[in-house]
Amino acid sequence: MIFLDNLMNGLSLGSIYAIIALGYTMVYGIAKMLNFAHGDIIMVGAYIAFCGLQYWGLPPIVAILAAMVVCTILGITIEGLAYRPLRQAASLAVLITAIGMSYLLQNIALMIWGANPKSFPRTFINSSILHIGGLNIASATIYTILANVVIMIALTLFTAKTKMGKAMRCVSEDRGAAELMGINVNRTISVTFAIGSALAAIAGVLLCSSYPILQPTTGSMPGIKAFTAAVFGGIGSIPGAMLGGVLLGVIEIFGKAYISTELGDAIVFAVLIVVLLVKPSGLLGKPVREKV
Repeated sequence: MIFLDNLMNGLSLGSIYAIIALGYTMVYGIAKMLNFAHGDIIMVGAYIAFCGLQYWGLPPIVAILAAMVVCTILGITIEGLAYRPLRQAASLAVLITAIGMSYLLQNIALMIWGANPKSFPRTFINSSILHIGGLNIASATIYTILANVVIMIALTLFTAKTKMGKAMRCVSEDRGAAELMGINVNRTISVTFAIGSALAAIAGVLLCSSYPILQPTTGSMPGIKAFTAAVFGGIGSIPGAMLGGVLLGVIEIFGKAYISTELGDAIVFAVLIVVLLVKPSGLLGKPVREKV
């Protein structure tokens, strides 16, 4: 039963990583940039939900929707002000800007909410424990795994079936050709950031429901691990982001449970290095051929 408990915890944590990684992989797949501020958008979403529940008296669903709306607006704003002017710049300039935006969001959160950790309120997500045989499953685990599966399926159908999804795939394949075909590239990339930021808000609520300590650096390490998961699964691949996130969560929990609590994070990154040495494009990624 201890093995099954660890497995469920790993699937829950991995599902959170997967939802965050979906935001990374969509932005990279379409805009070809790494938004390292994504982890801090998670933190902002968690704080908005916290305020909605703790101070504004909002029902949990409304608080989550409020967090999604705020993070969506924030993601579009960051893309328009910080990244769009650098679209033709060197990738290093974009990377430095993303890191700077990450620290900016952390310091704004520090000024607004302070440095003291806050306890995330209980909601329907983390309100009960289900007893199935001898297995104890937290309701947060069930909601997190279901949310991950639903989001992955919805994103897959969105990119495959809708007009905007097809535009995203065109921009990802060849931005110049997409413009010639009449696709509004700026609008498409903004929608991508909006979707990724909304997913970050959901991930922030799920993360703080399972690990109910909230502070300005809450999104930093999960953001880095989710980026690792996206690379692990094959960055740019939606199923790859889900697979990478789930595997990373399971590896982390089992590593901490059976090898060393202190070396849990090191084990995660060591596995990533091994996988990339064997398959540089990730588990489900496709090798990219560059024209010269």
